[in-house]
Amino acid sequence: MKNIANIITILRIILSIALLKIDMFSSLFFTVYIMCGVSDFLDGYIARKMNIESKLGSRLDSMADICLVISMFIIMLPVINISKYIVLWILTIVLVRITSIIIVIRKYNTFAILHTYGNKLSGFMLFCLPLVYNIMNTNLLASIVCVVASISATEEVIIHILSKELKIDISSIIEVLIS
Repeated sequence: MKNIANIITILRIILSIALLKIDMFSSLFFTVYIMCGVSDFLDGYIARKMNIESKLGSRLDSMADICLVISMFIIMLPVINISKYIVLWILTIVLVRITSIIIVIRKYNTFAILHTYGNKLSGFMLFCLPLVYNIMNTNLLASIVCVVASISATEEVIIHILSKELKIDISSIIEVLIS
């Protein structure tokens, strides 16, 4: 029972990879995709409620998020019609995220992605993309998500630069500025 949250997170990694083999936008695809989203909420909720949060669980959660994002980019980029400027914007966000990871590795000798409100919001918006993709203008939708993702990625880099210690569950840059 002590490892239930980590088991759920590992299941999300497996399901994220399985999405690559499922017909896009089929009912099975959406079922598995929504299971990934529910498991993302559930693992953290269970870990907090059962007081079994761990560094391993936090890292697994970040890895599961990365697996889902990469899987969805592989699945969606070939079929959605977005401008080359949006693609460049996405690549810029990825570079900022990689910069953040490099800072953490060099500064703290570990891998970590912060669980800020901005990162949670951009993650939720990214998760919603395939669900609303046929309803809205794709470039507008991608632009909205990119604005939020740009802000949260930049915030994370600034937090790492200003912080003296790694605090994965920091809510926002405000915590660093007032400490």
